[in-house]
Amino acid sequence: MTERAVPFHCPYCGDEDLEPYETDGGWYCRSCARAFKLKFLGIGVRT
Repeated sequence: MTERAVPFHCPYCGDEDLEPYETDGGWYCRSCARAFKLKFLGIGVRT
């Protein structure tokens, strides 16, 4: 398992120009100047 998942594109503008942000799991998009955070919720089917 990897230490953290890396997003392939910005969820807001779709650009790939991302860099890690200050917070754990945070990412900053240089294209649209937005910061966002990723969170893993789980694997499998919800019962």
